[in-house]
Amino acid sequence: MHSKSLILSLAGCATAFVLPHSATQCTINSFDIPLTSFNATISSVAYQPANARNVSGAFNQKEFCEVNATIGYGTADTLDFTLWLPDWVNYEGRFMAVGNGGMAGTIDYVNMLKQFDSGLGVAVAGGNAGHLASQNNHGEGEPGVYLPYLHDPAQVEAWIHDAVSLFTPAAKALTAAYYRYQPTFSYYDGCSTGGAQGFALAQYHPQLFDGIVAGSPGNWYSHLALSFLWNAQHTKTSASNLTQHELNGITDAVLDACDILDGVQDRLIENPLVCNFDLASLACGNGTSNATFCFTTTQLEAAKAIYAGPTRPGNGSQIYPGFSLGSEKEWAMQEGELAEAFSIPLLQNLVYNDLNYSADSFDWESDVVDVDVKAGTHIDEISPDLSAFRNCGSKLLVTQGWADPFNAAIWPIQHLERVEHFFQGDVSDFFNLFMIPGGGHCGAAEHYPTVPATYHAMPELVRWVERGRRPEAMLSTDPPDGSERTRKLCPWPQTARYVAGKSDNWTNYVCE
Repeated sequence: MHSKSLILSLAGCATAFVLPHSATQCTINSFDIPLTSFNATISSVAYQPANARNVSGAFNQKEFCEVNATIGYGTADTLDFTLWLPDWVNYEGRFMAVGNGGMAGTIDYVNMLKQFDSGLGVAVAGGNAGHLASQNNHGEGEPGVYLPYLHDPAQVEAWIHDAVSLFTPAAKALTAAYYRYQPTFSYYDGCSTGGAQGFALAQYHPQLFDGIVAGSPGNWYSHLALSFLWNAQHTKTSASNLTQHELNGITDAVLDACDILDGVQDRLIENPLVCNFDLASLACGNGTSNATFCFTTTQLEAAKAIYAGPTRPGNGSQIYPGFSLGSEKEWAMQEGELAEAFSIPLLQNLVYNDLNYSADSFDWESDVVDVDVKAGTHIDEISPDLSAFRNCGSKLLVTQGWADPFNAAIWPIQHLERVEHFFQGDVSDFFNLFMIPGGGHCGAAEHYPTVPATYHAMPELVRWVERGRRPEAMLSTDPPDGSERTRKLCPWPQTARYVAGKSDNWTNYVCE
C-alpha cells in the first residue's frame, strides 16, 4: 500500500493525528525533533501561499511550508539550506534535493521551483554548497581575485563532494517530521556543477538517493578547467582567434556534409561521431572552400586543437576530450572567457595559492600532476566503481548536449565506457546516458533555437525507480523559438531514426 493511502486509512481512527495541510501546521512546533545529530539549526519557518514566491519571474503554483536552516560542518563552517514542503494533499511521498551551478554559494531556487511545480508531488530542498557567493566575488571567478572558499579545505570538500550529503539527512528528517512518515522515495537533480555533485552522491554517498539525474556533468572538474585553458591558449592571438561569424561558417559546412546522415534535413546531426568532415576543405587557396569562409592555416590549427582537446606533449595522451563536429557555433566562450572565470582562479587560489600566478606558464606535462593532486583529489568524481550505488538498487540518469559550450560532449560517453569496463559489461540496469543532438549546457544551445530544450528526465527516472521500467526513450520539448517541436532522445549508444510523418514530432522516430 502506498504511504499516502496508509496514512489516509489511519487518519480516520487516530483522532489525535493532524495532517499538515495549511498555515496552521507550518510552525516550528511541527519540527519538534532533535537536530543536533545533524548539526542543524532551524532559522525560520514560514507558510507560502500559491503565487507568493517569485523566482526569476516564475511563481509557485501551490502552497508550501518553507523551512530555512543551517548545517554546521568543518571547524567553523556553515551550510545554508531551504526545504519546501507542499500541503499534504499535494505530497506524493517523494523527497528531492537539487544541486548547484558554477562555483555555487547560492541556493538554486530556480530548479527548486521547477521540481516543486513539476506535478511529481515532491518536498524539495536545496543548499548553497557550504559557502557564500557574497563572500566569494559574488560566485564569479576572475584572474587575480581572492576566493576564500578555495582556501578552506572543508569548504572545498563541501563544494562538490559533500554539498548535498551535508544537508540531505536533516532535510529528510524535517520532511518526515512534517508528514509523520519517512519519504518513500528520494531523488536528486543537478546540472553542470550540480551534475558533478550527482556523481559525487553516487560515488561517495550511494545510500542517500534512489535516483539521480546528472545533467552536463562536470565531474572531472579539474580537467574540465584545463580544457578551458587549452582552448583559450590556442585561440589567444589575433591570427588564431575565431570570430562568431567564422565559427558559424564551420558549423554550417559540417551540417552541409552530415545533416542528412540521420535521414532528416533539420540542420542537426543526430550522432556527430559518424560524421566524416574534412576541415582542410575550408582552407584558403585549396580551390574548394567557400570564399566567405576561408580559413588560414593558423585558424585551422586552432580549430583542430579544440576538436582534439588538451594532450600531454610527451606521449600525446589525452588530458580531456575535445569538442564534437557541429558544436563550433558554441565555442566563443572557449576562447578565453571560461579560462578567466574558472581555470585561472582555480590555479591561482586552489592549486598554487598565488594570485600572481600566470597561466601562460602552465606546463602541460608536469603541471597537470599539480592539478590532479591539489585540485582533482578534492573536486573530481570520476571513479568507475559505483558498486555500492548499484547494490543499493539506485539509478543514475545522465543527460548531455552535443553542442554544450562548456563541457566536451564526449566526456560522459568516455566515463560511461570506463564504468562498463569496470563492471565488465552492460550497466544499463542502473546507469543510462542520453545524448541530445544540438543540446546545450543544461538546456538550450544559443545557436540551435529550434532544438527542444526541456528534457523530461525526472519523470523517466521516477518510473524507472518506482515501477522498474528502464527508460526506452526520453521526450524533449519547448524549443527556444517557441515552436511545438518535440524530439525523441535515446539511451546511448542508440540514436533516433526517423520513420515517417512530421519530422518535428517525437513519435515519428524510433531508437535503435
